[in-house]
Amino acid sequence: MKQINEVALLTPEQEKDLGWRIINDDDQGAKEHMIKANLRLVIAISKNYAHRGLALADLVEEGNIGLIRAVEGFDPAQGARFSTYASWWIKQAIKRTLINAVQPIHIPAYMVELIARYKQMQRKFEEEHGRQPSLSELSHSMGIAPKKLEIVKRAMKARNAPTQAPTKDDGDTVDFSDLFQDNRTQDPESKVTDREDLGYILKLLDSIDQRDARVLRLRFGLEGQEPLTLKQIGETVGLTRERVRQIAEEALKKLQARLMDDKPSQWLRPAGEAAPVAAPTAKRRGRPPGSGRKRPTTD
Repeated sequence: MKQINEVALLTPEQEKDLGWRIINDDDQGAKEHMIKANLRLVIAISKNYAHRGLALADLVEEGNIGLIRAVEGFDPAQGARFSTYASWWIKQAIKRTLINAVQPIHIPAYMVELIARYKQMQRKFEEEHGRQPSLSELSHSMGIAPKKLEIVKRAMKARNAPTQAPTKDDGDTVDFSDLFQDNRTQDPESKVTDREDLGYILKLLDSIDQRDARVLRLRFGLEGQEPLTLKQIGETVGLTRERVRQIAEEALKKLQARLMDDKPSQWLRPAGEAAPVAAPTAKRRGRPPGSGRKRPTTD
């Protein structure tokens, strides 16, 4: 405030002179002088919008943006004082910020003005006729189409919705991201789970016939490409469409059976590793190991 008071207020002649220098010469010094000399106006207007959800310093910053726009668009030839012209721009900048910052559901500034007109015309009609106006009567009074008036009513309903956010059990405020799921992205837990499941399935595919496994990879896009149709797979592996369908069904049954196995680890051995040899069962009575009759061999 001390710095602002160091700049004297402008007279009407000074405003016109600075305005013409900004328009004709794009004088940045004149523009800066005009802004600094009217910062008092921004603070005075910002105080009227205090205690509405934003600190006074934030309101002043947004009002300064409106002041800059007013300086850039001021035309001295219109004959109006700059404060009269700039007040509208400053108020609009502050109102837009309050709407965007306070309301959980964004409502455009022009719609807020229509809502204000809606309420004003509704009260005026009630005072004159002693009853609520119909949609067509209100539409005629406001000079807008009934369809657009319905949009105004829905926006007014959304604006009047409760703005207090729910709280968690520990008292913290619930964020909107906790209430509404973002379907555009996948949560980290699901990504990890899908990656593990995919790795498990690929290991199972290594345990079945190579041709069957390739058909399933092509069918479900497990080779880094889009899933193929039965006809496309048939052209790739050199089989008919029906035969590809049969192979896919049989391979899926094999995988399902191995998934249901009580000991699935026996199917997940690394590629090239031999299957474990089953432990010998009970010895045959009366014969030592290796004393049985041998099967003749042929060259």
